[in-house]
Amino acid sequence: MSDHPRDRFDLVPDVEAEIAFLDALSRERLHHAWLLCGPEGRGKATFAHRAARRLLGAAPDPSRGPLGARPDDPVSRLVSAQSHPDLLSLERMVEGGRTKRSISVDQARDLPEFFSKSPARAGRRVAIIDAADDLNANAANAILKTLEEPPPSGVLLLVCHAPGRLISTLRSRCRRLTFRPWSEAAVAGLLREQAGLDAASAAAVAASAGGSPGAALAAVGEEARATDTLTRRWVEAPGPLDRSERLAVQTSLRGPEAPARFEAVMTHLAGAVRDRALAGGPGAPAWADLWSRLNDWPDRAAGLNLDRGEVLASALNELERTKARAC
Repeated sequence: MSDHPRDRFDLVPDVEAEIAFLDALSRERLHHAWLLCGPEGRGKATFAHRAARRLLGAAPDPSRGPLGARPDDPVSRLVSAQSHPDLLSLERMVEGGRTKRSISVDQARDLPEFFSKSPARAGRRVAIIDAADDLNANAANAILKTLEEPPPSGVLLLVCHAPGRLISTLRSRCRRLTFRPWSEAAVAGLLREQAGLDAASAAAVAASAGGSPGAALAAVGEEARATDTLTRRWVEAPGPLDRSERLAVQTSLRGPEAPARFEAVMTHLAGAVRDRALAGGPGAPAWADLWSRLNDWPDRAAGLNLDRGEVLASALNELERTKARAC
């Protein structure tokens, strides 16, 4: 799915999390900082924008879930256009077509100034950090200063893929909402409803998505089919992989679309390896071992802020070694 979380209105990431957030809001016990935890692609950034629209006064639309809002509401339009004066979003910047490796301290220093101002259109000011894992050390300390002196009308929503890697003082000042993986049945249902897949195709994609609706939606469409064909050819073809092709794919893991591209390549690669393991034969244990390791690498890459191209290169090196052992 290519649209940004700010433009998603029909994906409900976690009903229980939305109800918990609304309960705190209705009882006027809304915490000033929320740590949204769970695997990458689980819908945490989508939740953050859904919560922001509600906090900024968008008209509710219960047909779109507990935090649903109408896309044509003026607040929704301003959020989608990134022009709402009471919303600040901190993400890794893109310069020269490449996404920076972290959220800088200069970006983090925008928070105190933002929260020091009174709301312009709503009763609150809202900031989203997507993702807190991308904060460098100085930026994390700058965010901590804001949390130590919480603004009276401010709410901070921190998307986090690996909370254990955040400094403990930052974690302790946030209320945590955990987004657990979806069941395969739930992911398959989403694919049937939003991507128009038949039951068999939806089940196949859901099985390789690791409980992530974002990964599942990214795995469908023409580009996804091309990625699936490529990764299955990598797994099935005898001998070493074509070096120029490898380099071309690694180079494609740069720029604003890199996270989704990386997730898609790794998801399809893991799916192809899984199918090879399930086919049995003398090399099945080696393929099964590679499958289990591939499933962990995207989270490691996000948690350690590793270069995606280098992670893919390591995965393909492991693939070549597995093919050699399985022969």
